[in-house]
Amino acid sequence: MNLFLIRHTQVDVETDICYGQTDVNLAATFSTESKKVANKINGIYFDKIYSSPLKRCRLLAENIFPEKEIVYDEKLLELNFGDWEMKTWDDIYFIPEGKVWMDNYHLFPTKNGESYPEMVKRIKEFYTELTREPKENIAIITHAGVIRIFKSIIENRPIEELFSTFKPEYGSVVKFVV
Repeated sequence: MNLFLIRHTQVDVETDICYGQTDVNLAATFSTESKKVANKINGIYFDKIYSSPLKRCRLLAENIFPEKEIVYDEKLLELNFGDWEMKTWDDIYFIPEGKVWMDNYHLFPTKNGESYPEMVKRIKEFYTELTREPKENIAIITHAGVIRIFKSIIENRPIEELFSTFKPEYGSVVKFVV
């Protein structure tokens, strides 16, 4: 089975803002970026298409797969940053619990949000469901954190290693053969 994990295109949010599960708008460059994504997967027949329900993924999925059925699944959402959504990373870091979380993000939950172990659990559930009915090619339009977790699961690599070495770009397509 070939999994094509597609990261959403750029968002209309300043670069130092934590936006996790906030349903932010896409950048004005969306049309150009979505065409580039479509070109990267041109000629590939997809048996199934999944997407995070957030606007930044949903609109890309609908744009590059206009005639296909798209399954929206909340398991594909980015990390829920709780009280820290739409705050700057610096503001989060200078809150005592924010610094503790940043030093131990792979263990602890965000304030009134989600932990990476919880996110990993939901991604593993999704992945297990996928492998029960394998298809040849599956497209998944999602977020950088989700793509990192897929890589961690498939390649059996620690998530904390991937945050420093693997950074999926906006509009990137990462293929896994499983």
